[in-house]
Amino acid sequence: MITIRQMRYFDALATTLHFGRAAKLAHVSQPALSAQIQEMESHLGVTLVERSRGNTLLTDKGREILAHVRRILTDVDKLEEAARQPSGQLEGLLRLGIIPTVAPYLVPKAVPHLRSAFPLIELELKEAVTDRLIADLQEGHLDAAIVALPLDHDALTERPLFTDRFFMAIADNDNLVLMSPMTETSVDTDRLLLLEEGHCLRDQALAVCKTAGRRSLVNVGATSMSTLLQMVSHDMGMTLIPEMAIETETARNALRIVPFADPQPSRQIGLAWRRSSRRLAEMNALADALAASAVSLQRAD
Repeated sequence: MITIRQMRYFDALATTLHFGRAAKLAHVSQPALSAQIQEMESHLGVTLVERSRGNTLLTDKGREILAHVRRILTDVDKLEEAARQPSGQLEGLLRLGIIPTVAPYLVPKAVPHLRSAFPLIELELKEAVTDRLIADLQEGHLDAAIVALPLDHDALTERPLFTDRFFMAIADNDNLVLMSPMTETSVDTDRLLLLEEGHCLRDQALAVCKTAGRRSLVNVGATSMSTLLQMVSHDMGMTLIPEMAIETETARNALRIVPFADPQPSRQIGLAWRRSSRRLAEMNALADALAASAVSLQRAD
């Protein structure tokens, strides 16, 4: 008989297309995951995965079965959710997504806070760009996600957590930026470094600096704030830095942080979950805890 565990392992492998990463996602050893998928293939009498050195692909039959598996897992998650008592206390498994420009700074503050406040919670974190998190929420692979608002998505409920102001980060030996506070029009777009496509912070930087039509931007294809800020510290350009990242990044990079003139640009960080979820009390308790843990990331003016 096929088990729920086997289906979850297969779903993780289909998501990552890599046995090692799938095992990490499923919180199991790679040999155990591989053995369970082989057992699933044996029971079904089909090959689900093409295996070769450094490459993993789903077969045509694997893709067909994956659609059925994901529908079943969604129904299982809904069944477990319906059976859970809405106590407002966070306990058991909570699958939380978080965008990459928030995760490195909020997670170290939030996880200890959540575990202290809710000792029965079992956290499973996933870092991904907004579009991926929205898809995972809709498909039932996540219970909630920390994102930049607004999402304006009919199937999701949003709750603001905190306002994250934007500053400009430049090298500490930079002598080209003398104006402080900066105005949005004073940003040298020829030196503005951006994250790769798909990151909401890239779009926010373009909006702040009013440069959507400019072709002189330095597109470095960076996937993380840390990479961009290391480049900035070596005087390769400047980039927008969220307030929540300042404490961490200035401790490990030679940076000067320049504020913007009022009204300071900012983004709204919030929590999103499925509108159909029965865990409203739990989601509000989660939002309260996340907002409280983020207070220390905001600068005192």
